[in-house]
Amino acid sequence: MKNEQLSLTLQGLGLGEKEAGVYIALLEMGRGTVAQIARKAGLNRTTGYDILDSLVNKGLVNISGKEPKSEYAAEPPEAVVVYLKKEVGTAEERISKAETLLPELRAIATTQNRPRIKFYEGADGLKNVYEDTLSSTEPIRAYANVDDMHKGLPNYFPAYYKRRAGKGIAIRAIVPKTPIGIERGAHDVEEKREIAFVSPDKYYFSPEINIYDNKVMIASWKEKLGVIIESAEIADAMKKIYELAWAEAKRLDAELHK
Repeated sequence: MKNEQLSLTLQGLGLGEKEAGVYIALLEMGRGTVAQIARKAGLNRTTGYDILDSLVNKGLVNISGKEPKSEYAAEPPEAVVVYLKKEVGTAEERISKAETLLPELRAIATTQNRPRIKFYEGADGLKNVYEDTLSSTEPIRAYANVDDMHKGLPNYFPAYYKRRAGKGIAIRAIVPKTPIGIERGAHDVEEKREIAFVSPDKYYFSPEINIYDNKVMIASWKEKLGVIIESAEIADAMKKIYELAWAEAKRLDAELHK
């Protein structure tokens, strides 16, 4: 293997370009002064000192004698393997320490970070916000207008409902009682959904709102805009408000059935 290829291989193992060049030069020379090594490796003397010091710290080069007669020699090639094993051990130790820090780092992120807000536009953007709801780890709370949903994304929702149910994600939805809404309600059991119908004359709302985990999703059919707000505080408040609305919606649903 030519020196250039050797140098590239050593760089792939973690050495810098100049470190690889100096180490190979020293292997060929056996030993030498800083000036000799720098000349062989094509470096200036000052850079040669820096690179040799780095290689000494890595255990790939040793030094003997005192300035100005100090000489450097390359450690045997096996030293490269020893160095890499030490690097692996150091990396594993750092990973272990990082893992112990995760709870504290997450706590800081939860309490001090601002809410994250993502915007999505157009039909593909609206699909994106619904795809995110499929990551929910709890039943979804929803305000939904089935008419506008099915008009906004034709042919998307029947498959979406099946995928959501297939993932075991249930949903409660407050829905205007329209013919399309009633038709969808006929599939509630298989699609893991419970609907509370409200009068479309008084409560016809267009955007759909889904509340799940620490997120609030809004799908605006008129503006063709999807928004996901990620905030534990906001989601918790919206869940509490929803429970109040759900209780009233169930009462109104019972009246509509009369």
